[in-house]
Amino acid sequence: MTVDSLNQLLLFSALVLLVAVAAVRLSSRSGLPSLLVYLGIGVAIGQDGIGFGFSDAELTQVLGYAALVVILAEGGLSTKWSDIRPAVPAAAVLSTFGVAASVAVTALAAHYLVGLAWQAALLMGAVVSSTDAAAVFSVLRKVPLPKRLTGILEAESGFNDAPVVLLVVTFSSFGSQHHPWYFLLGEIALELAIGLVMGLVVGKLGELGMRHVALPASGVYPIAVMALCVLAYAGGSMAHGSGFLAVYVAALILGNGKLPHRPAVRGFADGVAWMAQIGLFVLLGLLVTPHNLWKDFWPAVLIGLALTLVARPLSVFLCLKVFKLPWQDKVLLSWAGLRGAVPIVLATIPMVADVEDSQRIFNIVFVLVVVFTVLQGPTLPWLARMLRLNERDEADDVDIESAPLERLRGHLLSVSIPPSSRMHGVEVTELRLPSGAAVTLVVRDGTSFVPQPSTVLRHGDELLVVATDQVRDSVERRLLSVSRGGKLAGWLGGPGGSTALRR
Repeated sequence: MTVDSLNQLLLFSALVLLVAVAAVRLSSRSGLPSLLVYLGIGVAIGQDGIGFGFSDAELTQVLGYAALVVILAEGGLSTKWSDIRPAVPAAAVLSTFGVAASVAVTALAAHYLVGLAWQAALLMGAVVSSTDAAAVFSVLRKVPLPKRLTGILEAESGFNDAPVVLLVVTFSSFGSQHHPWYFLLGEIALELAIGLVMGLVVGKLGELGMRHVALPASGVYPIAVMALCVLAYAGGSMAHGSGFLAVYVAALILGNGKLPHRPAVRGFADGVAWMAQIGLFVLLGLLVTPHNLWKDFWPAVLIGLALTLVARPLSVFLCLKVFKLPWQDKVLLSWAGLRGAVPIVLATIPMVADVEDSQRIFNIVFVLVVVFTVLQGPTLPWLARMLRLNERDEADDVDIESAPLERLRGHLLSVSIPPSSRMHGVEVTELRLPSGAAVTLVVRDGTSFVPQPSTVLRHGDELLVVATDQVRDSVERRLLSVSRGGKLAGWLGGPGGSTALRR
């Protein structure tokens, strides 16, 4: 590549990114997930549009894996463990037994309704059985669901990529490997266990190291955290485990740890994840040839209906029966099984393995994702309102960013008070911070002032709290407790008491 070629590539890439960024506002106004706009950009650039030819399924698969690592890392870093902890058992069941039920029902539909051979039908069922983390996270940011539901959806979308990838790889190699079904189940369980252990180890050791090593610049912390997430994926994969499960678990631990500059880390990860999503969807749009999709339109609709109206509700109602959730929750969870980039990326695996009908599988999956994203995404808020599940009564946690003062043996805590936080109306003295900590500055409506003990805090205030190393953790716990329970947190039982602390 020459310098002139590089300049042209950078110009073209910058224009695509700017169009994609502008499309975010369009998608937010229309209610359509932005992935459809990004796919449209790729299609417009491709063979049936501007004419840019691209047909490298293997390169798409490799870059797709890299993008999914970043997207899962961002999902784990932005997920609150306190929100998903009660939902982990339900999400784990949906990600394993629920996936198995969905694969079985969808494969039957693909075989008997569309006429796919059994290997292709099983691949179809496995490819579309995973909910997409990027699609779920983007929709949940717009729909204020109760935490019990967002916890299940977030955890499920983070967990179920791992077993689905293993199933797709296994079904793609049916012609070259002959293993009994119980051997395959044991192999999948072993790979998930290796991925889980790798994620736990990298996450715990990474959190410990980040807390005790003072880096020279705040901008280095996000880079180090993302590197740890990628390390978890690579280590898990090279150990013949599930790298996708490893990266999500490691990111979940790091995102909920007491890291310095934690909001900056999450902001950086969010930006990198947007880049990964834009690049991934545009690339997938380039790979498809639109004029070849029409013959597979109705097969995609039939399989999508079987998946959305039969397979997903059946797996949700059967798997969550023991958890005694209200029927309204199960209906919403059934409809919220959004598909996105993950199924399309997984559809490239049989193409690379040269499985029979692999191109048709890719075309059907592409059409299915587009059609049912248009159907499910915009209607999810409406369904939540109909089921009266769009209201949340939980108080928001304060946003706390910590910066270490190594030579002074202390920490600066920057605290933002969000809407619905119960810290609103609390006087500074009523925070009852431990000895060794003090509120030194308040920023309100763009004006900074030194607070008095009687200063009343308000929504939107930003506080600067100085704390010694010895009390830093207890100060953060106290601030979170007051944000959830108000000025009497810790004195009365219920939310905000000591049993409700996040850590």
